Amino acid sequence: MPMTLTQQTAPYTHWEYVHPESGDRLRVVPERGGIVTEWRCGDREVLYFDAKRYSDPTKSIRGGIPVLFPICGNLSGDVLPVNGIDYTLKQHGFARNLPWQLQLLDDQTGISLSLSDTDETRASYPFSFLIEMQVRPMAQALEIRTSILNRSEQVMPFSFGLHPYFNVSDLSQVELAGLNERCLNHLEMAETDTASQLGRFLDGVDFLCRPAGPVTLIDQANEGHLQLQHQEPMDLTVIWTEPPRPMVCVEPWTGPRQSLISGDRKLEIQPGDRHELSCRYAIS
Repeated sequence: MPMTLTQQTAPYTHWEYVHPESGDRLRVVPERGGIVTEWRCGDREVLYFDAKRYSDPTKSIRGGIPVLFPICGNLSGDVLPVNGIDYTLKQHGFARNLPWQLQLLDDQTGISLSLSDTDETRASYPFSFLIEMQVRPMAQALEIRTSILNRSEQVMPFSFGLHPYFNVSDLSQVELAGLNERCLNHLEMAETDTASQLGRFLDGVDFLCRPAGPVTLIDQANEGHLQLQHQEPMDLTVIWTEPPRPMVCVEPWTGPRQSLISGDRKLEIQPGDRHELSCRYAIS
């Protein structure tokens, strides 16, 4: 591979991508869910990443950009019924736990990560698929484009989301702009007003907002802004904090929890067809 993509051993084993013009850097670990663990834009370390926790493979990862597929959130009893058969599918699906394939994009402007079905995935989600995700650092932004191919002979239902963790200076000095006025509080599974949740970052929040346009994370301590620019249908926004970690997750989802059961924003791909998804994070 060209020198824009190199394998590194410190501070943990990963692949490092450096944009040939801007010098912006990505770190990615394809073996552990295809996770992007670092996005350095200029002199700003954008993503939060708990390297100590990551070093213990028995623990879930806290940080980077985990990928959620074929569901976002959880299913009741972790059960996905398909054609009269119940399959066990854990929270957020399996994509964040499996090894992905990594390549440099032909024009060297970013990286490509891909994941296809295996015997293991078909045991919990009986479909054949190929996910190809292009991650591109751009001028003060990160663009993620995803293509999902249905290789099955039946219609394939799915949800897709990203779970990025963003560094903040102080949870008490964080604001969010652009969210829908109403939200679903995941901690109580009850609808409420979004303003009531925005004042609880230090207590820990987990809520979902329906589409209302771009969402901006404002770090008042350093006057930094990060804006999630959605593209339909990945235009739901989930906000999550886990105090005392100095981070806020601003997550684009295609469908809410239980989507594949309730039908609420459930996406389907016909046999042999593809579905394209994209979003962008811009910083200022």
